[in-house]
Amino acid sequence: MILEAILKRRSVRSYQNKDVEEEKLKEVLEAGRLAPSACNIQPWKFIVVRDPETRKKMASHCANQKFVSEAPVLIVGCITERGYLMGGWYDSNILDLGIALDHMTLQAVHLGLGTCWIGAFNESEVKKLLNIPHNVRVGAILTLGYPKNGNVFEKDRKPFEEVISFEKFS
Repeated sequence: MILEAILKRRSVRSYQNKDVEEEKLKEVLEAGRLAPSACNIQPWKFIVVRDPETRKKMASHCANQKFVSEAPVLIVGCITERGYLMGGWYDSNILDLGIALDHMTLQAVHLGLGTCWIGAFNESEVKKLLNIPHNVRVGAILTLGYPKNGNVFEKDRKPFEEVISFEKFS
């Protein structure tokens, strides 16, 4: 059940020293590849980083968050082109990338893996390190691995009535 994966998903900042099996990694990446995007543009590319030395350098470019280097896999979500103009005022590409990365997080939970969205990063340094072209943007980085501690905890969310209204904004 998808809702079960949503309930179990959390930001994991402590990983086991255990590699992610190739088959599981491919399933996580496939979940992102199959994600919907506005007008099916698919304005993304994902860079998988497993090399320990590169992960260590990535951590230094991610506000020195040590756990970034401890995750056995980093998935760097890149925006490769313009998306669709949503509502006449914003480009869908960052939203499309977010949907793809979220599909990855949910597939990871389903496979017993954990993830954490990384938004604190120095884009220019990450681009230099990973040879990302000038016209491509880094939208987010995802850590991936086996959590040290299980995936059980209470979600702190606003009440249903506070975030949902029917028929009109209220």
